[in-house]
Amino acid sequence: MAREITTVLSDAHFLECPRWHEGRIWAVDFYAHHVVSALADGSDLRVEAEVPQQPSGLGWLPDGRMLVVSMRDARILRREPGGDLVVHADLSAHVTGHPNDMVVDEQGRAYVGNFGFDLMGGGDVAPANLLRVDPDGTVTEVATDVWFPNGSVITDDGVLLVDETFGNRVTAFDIAADGALGNRRTWARFGDDPVAAPLGEVLPRLAVAPDGCGLDAEGALWIADALHGRVLRVAEGGEILDEIKPGTGVYACMLGGDDGRTLFLCCAPDFDEHARAAAKEGELRAVRVEVGHGGRP
Repeated sequence: MAREITTVLSDAHFLECPRWHEGRIWAVDFYAHHVVSALADGSDLRVEAEVPQQPSGLGWLPDGRMLVVSMRDARILRREPGGDLVVHADLSAHVTGHPNDMVVDEQGRAYVGNFGFDLMGGGDVAPANLLRVDPDGTVTEVATDVWFPNGSVITDDGVLLVDETFGNRVTAFDIAADGALGNRRTWARFGDDPVAAPLGEVLPRLAVAPDGCGLDAEGALWIADALHGRVLRVAEGGEILDEIKPGTGVYACMLGGDDGRTLFLCCAPDFDEHARAAAKEGELRAVRVEVGHGGRP
């Protein structure tokens, strides 16, 4: 099906972690160090926060305070009602690479991944852990041997889905009442099992490099494929139901808009840190789809 893809925001460095919240689309710009929000058509653009150590994952506590990952100092920051950012949790003792995307559940518990290795420095690919940050800032390791845990969602029946960018898969966990994770299983598989190896050897093995993602009301997962310039609608088990190619790299996606049927895409030519920091070629694009938003975020 041919679809019209429109540009919502432009002149950004590298947008990530889109979220539809309180009638606005929110995202982070890694190299401008900003959290931004706008109306669905891109108007009324606001800088919501400045995160000097590079923002990433976004979420909100039940009382409405925003959480944002600060990548380079391995912290989660919390925006207070007056707008000040304070440290919500220090992750530095628990991660082996930059913390990245996260999802926050209805109780305010944040599940956050990390790179696991020095991606931008060309380090060998290695597994990472997955952390839970409770509303009081307590940090707990809840899973290990996760290969670049990235975009994550929580289904309406309490299942955490985690994209493993260098794992060729999406992994599912049941969330217990106390926030612990159990019943680990592969929700979708796209290729070979992950391996610890130089980055240049791993990339050709990735049939899909699942990055940011968003769930729809039928339980399918829209996944940004970070290596192949596309977003995929995937069913449990890995069947690809739909594919959209925006004509450039796409690194995250999320359903939103007033009816939940606008798929927002974070686009850029590539994910090279130096190139993206030097140029403003990042865009937020949008495309209409048939099935509306589901789950969290």
